[in-house]
Amino acid sequence: MNDAPAARPLLATADPDLLDDLLRLAAAASVEVSVADSAALAGRDWGRAPLAVVGGDLLAALAELEPARHPNAVVALRGEPAGTGPPAEADALRIGARALLRLPAEEERLAGLLADSAQRRAGPCAVLAVLGGRGGAGASVLSVALALAGVRAGLRTALLDADPLGGGLDLLCGGDSLDGTRWDALIPREGRMSWEALRGVLPSVRGCPLVTWPRGPAAEVPAAALRAVLGAAALGGDLVVVDLPRSLGPCAEEALRRCTAALLVVPADFLSVMAAYRAAPALRTLTAAPWVVTRAADASLPAAAVASALGLPLLGDVPDDPRLGRALDRGDLPGARPSSVLARAADRLLAAARSGEAARC
Repeated sequence: MNDAPAARPLLATADPDLLDDLLRLAAAASVEVSVADSAALAGRDWGRAPLAVVGGDLLAALAELEPARHPNAVVALRGEPAGTGPPAEADALRIGARALLRLPAEEERLAGLLADSAQRRAGPCAVLAVLGGRGGAGASVLSVALALAGVRAGLRTALLDADPLGGGLDLLCGGDSLDGTRWDALIPREGRMSWEALRGVLPSVRGCPLVTWPRGPAAEVPAAALRAVLGAAALGGDLVVVDLPRSLGPCAEEALRRCTAALLVVPADFLSVMAAYRAAPALRTLTAAPWVVTRAADASLPAAAVASALGLPLLGDVPDDPRLGRALDRGDLPGARPSSVLARAADRLLAAARSGEAARC
C-alpha cells in the first residue's frame, strides 16, 4: 500500500544521477514527490500522480506496460540527445508524454511543471486589481475589505500590496504585530514559486496571506518579481487582490495585464472624476474587464454619471459609513465586521466582480 499523498508528482527513474537532479529541482520548487525506481512501481502510482516525470532509462520499460495515457507526463533525459531519437519519441507518445525535456538545458521548465503540479484548485482564480482614481480615494481600504470578503466566502485568498508609496497594508491590517517575509526578501526571486511554501512564511490576516513592505523607504516592485508572486498566488488560490498605485509603472501594468478585473475607486465628485479620467484610458488598454467603483461619501454626482464620464462600466458603489474614519483611527481592520457598511459592500462587489455583472450596492 502506498502512503504517499495522491497529489504528489511521480519521479520514475533508476538512474541515481538523474534522480539527484530531479530531487534537487523538486526541492527548489518546494514540492514533495513520490519516487519509483522501476517501471512496475511507476505503474502503481501512475494514475493518481498530478505530474509524472519519467526518466529516459525507464521509458521503454514503462511503455511496454501500456499504461493509460497520462495527461501530465514528461520524459526527463540527461546530457546530450544522442540515442533519444525516434524510438524514445515513440515510447513517449505511448505513455502520453507531452514533452521530452533534456537536462540541464530545460531544468527551469521542469521546475515550473513541478511547482504547478502541487497546486490544486476547483476553478479559475479571480485576480482583482484595485487602484484609486485620485489620492485618498480609499483603494487600499477597499482592497483589504475585498480580501476579507473572500475569506468570508470560503475562498483561498491572498492580498498583495503593490503600492510602494502607500501607507502599507500591514498598517491597515495590524501593523507591527504582523511577522513574516516581505517584498524586500521576495524581489530578488524570479521565475516559478510554490505558493504552498510561500504562504507559510508570509504575514497573515484572518487566514489571508499578505505580501507587503518592510518599514522604511520602498521602491517599485520589479515586474518579474510581481509576475512570480502573483502567478504563484493565482495558481494556489481562488482569489488574489492587488492594491496598485495610481502611477502605472511596469509593476502596475503587469498586474493589470494579469488581472481578471480592475476596479477604479472614484469618490463621486467632480474633481475626483477629473483625476480618474487620466487613468481610464490605460485601464481600457491593459485589462479586458475595467470597472468603476464609486464612493458615496460627500457625493455630489450620481454613480452612473461618474461611470459614464469615465467611459467605464459601473460595478457598484460603497455607501457612506460615518463610523469608518473613527474605526480606522482606532486601528480596526476595515471590513472585518460582517454587518458593517463596508463589509456588506465588499461582499457584493466581490460577487459582482467574480461573475462579471454589476453589483446592486
